[in-house]
Amino acid sequence: MEKENSTLECRNVSIEFPGVKALTNVNFSIGSGTIHAMLGANGAGKSTLMKVFAGANPGYTGEVLVNGEVVELRDTNTAKRLGIQIVYQEVDTALIGSMSVAENVMINSLVMDMGKRQFVNWPNIRKRAKETLERLNVHLNVNELCSNLSLAEKQMVLIARAIVHECKFLILDEPTAPLSDTETKELFKMVRHLRETYNMTVIFITHRLYEVLEVCDAYTVMRNGEIVGGAPITEQTTTKEIVEMMLGHSFDESFPKEATEIGEEDFEVSHLCDTEGMVNDVSIHCRKGEIIGIAGLVGAGKTELCKTIFGAMKAGSGEVKLHGKTLKIKNPSDAVKERIALVPEERRKEGVLITETVEFNLAAGSLGQFCNASFVNRAKTAANAKKYVEELGIKTPTIKQVVANLSGGNQQKVAVGKWIAADSDVYIFDEPTKGVDVNAKTEIFRLINDIAKLGKCVIYASSENQELLSISDRIYVMYDGKIMAELETAKTSEDEIMHYSVGATEAYAG
Repeated sequence: MEKENSTLECRNVSIEFPGVKALTNVNFSIGSGTIHAMLGANGAGKSTLMKVFAGANPGYTGEVLVNGEVVELRDTNTAKRLGIQIVYQEVDTALIGSMSVAENVMINSLVMDMGKRQFVNWPNIRKRAKETLERLNVHLNVNELCSNLSLAEKQMVLIARAIVHECKFLILDEPTAPLSDTETKELFKMVRHLRETYNMTVIFITHRLYEVLEVCDAYTVMRNGEIVGGAPITEQTTTKEIVEMMLGHSFDESFPKEATEIGEEDFEVSHLCDTEGMVNDVSIHCRKGEIIGIAGLVGAGKTELCKTIFGAMKAGSGEVKLHGKTLKIKNPSDAVKERIALVPEERRKEGVLITETVEFNLAAGSLGQFCNASFVNRAKTAANAKKYVEELGIKTPTIKQVVANLSGGNQQKVAVGKWIAADSDVYIFDEPTKGVDVNAKTEIFRLINDIAKLGKCVIYASSENQELLSISDRIYVMYDGKIMAELETAKTSEDEIMHYSVGATEAYAG
């Protein structure tokens, strides 16, 4: 990969989807050797613009220029030939689980042409995949099936796929969302290496503004399909000023926990283990009106605990009680019948029905409420959808819009709204604000507080410790599938949470 100067630019680019003007006369340019953040609230147009550059939005009007020359980016292969690569945040839709790590990294180079013969040079494929992963400081078995990888490992395979060929502009859509702090630091180290060694430009789409200040050279902010500002990042740049540019108004950075009357213990998990060894002898409890946090790094077992309680993973031993009654939960259907709800981390795969409408999804968690005999009462589902579209601030042209056409953050709001409408007794939220902007995060926090005020039990699993400190009453810290500590939120800190998150067994000294 030679070190050279390149430019990427668009002039008066617009694009319209059914009922939505996604981009309006956007002008943007960027040169080589910079790490640039593309920011904005959910639905602002940042991912739409990046997909134009990647050749994934061929219906645009206006001009795109590479090195000053107008190009037609109407397909992804053209973009790749011009050195523009994109890595999307939904990893499972981009990887082939039944293929190996090496095959997924090198998927665009599997067939080598040698005269009239077509063959796959497996030793070379594995060698190049291993070398590319090592550049990311990732040491995976390249023969492992991608279906067996963790979410973090899948993300790294996708990034390796993007950089294995000559790449001048690398677009990363929420790249750190599934990564641990250590993995994020390694990614940043690699990104800086690409900039400094190969003069590559990396464009970040992210909602984690502290990452912007840590790794980026400059930022651009979009709002309602237009670019509204941007600046170089200096020591004086603050997340508050960026957020206010994103929202177009002043913003209070804090998310104060609302006072809630906490009642008697109502939900209890005792000595729970799953059959895969990811949840080990976990005991937690929750009182009516209480929000308990589940903290831990990526791979600590938070998601597995949530799924085991909900019946999506098989419990090997242990007991779950609600209202003093021992529950027999063998699958998610049993959990729903017992009035337990789960908002999962991987929204497109598990949280929503991506090809169904907003209206249908918001009723899917409680269809019985909307049925007369065996018929769905469309008036009731429409009224329910309109209510939660307004309350959650879901940006959609109509409740009949297919969820796949919404932005990632708005899809997450639908996943949350589905279970809020179900009026369950226990709500389990697994990374509910992943990929959600600060405004939407505030709305979700408010709704979770409202759920607690109704006397419900809330379990909130997150790797964002500041979120847990903002919204929870107590925090359980997990490491290697075990509970390492139970902390009272008002008396703890991020440092203490991190102390136990890395497996420390001795008491925190402060």
